[in-house]
Amino acid sequence: MKLSIIIPVYNEQATIAEVLRRVGAVEIPDVVKEVIVVDDGSTDGTAAVLAGAHDCLVIRHPRNRGKGAAVRSGLSRATGEWVIIQDADLEYDPADYVAIMAAARVTGAEAVYGSRLLGRRWREAKKSGWLFFFGGLFLTALTNLLYQTTLTDEPTGYKCFRREVLLSLPLRADDFAFCPEVTAQLARAGKKIVEVPISYTPRTKAQGKKINWRDGLIAIWTLFKYRFY
Repeated sequence: MKLSIIIPVYNEQATIAEVLRRVGAVEIPDVVKEVIVVDDGSTDGTAAVLAGAHDCLVIRHPRNRGKGAAVRSGLSRATGEWVIIQDADLEYDPADYVAIMAAARVTGAEAVYGSRLLGRRWREAKKSGWLFFFGGLFLTALTNLLYQTTLTDEPTGYKCFRREVLLSLPLRADDFAFCPEVTAQLARAGKKIVEVPISYTPRTKAQGKKINWRDGLIAIWTLFKYRFY
């Protein structure tokens, strides 16, 4: 089995090298990794760090276009049977690929989400702050209500898909709305999503966290849009 790892990155000079080291270090039984980094118009030293990176394909956007646009750029070059999105900020641990790919192999699902709330992991998730924690719970509950899903963590950053399924979806969101958009489209298409517990080390806005309350409002609108329009 081949896994394509798409890493959207924007101004993550301090963390991208360590992310690539961890991605390279993880060993997944019977899985070959393909790493695709999409530098989404970084203006710090990220490009310089990536210039010295090995064993990965680097795509560069001349300007910042957003997470969704970066994922689509990476997907256009991906060749694996499965595709996973890896954030570049060290909040998510590539060691969890093992559990995610094990679920992909045995469940027959079209998508595997890493849940920060399963297996008592909610204590780690709460460290992200009340706005992010309860905002995530609300988005998950709204998703389940609108699409009759049974998810515990819709806005998780660890989303893994069968590549052919992801390519079949008419994805349009350029920004963080990619996450609710892809979930909504999977649910509308009747695709099976399963979840596995993952670890989570949240960072603060002062440490560089980019998502904010406005992205939450956009996520809500996105979920309603794909349900009723």
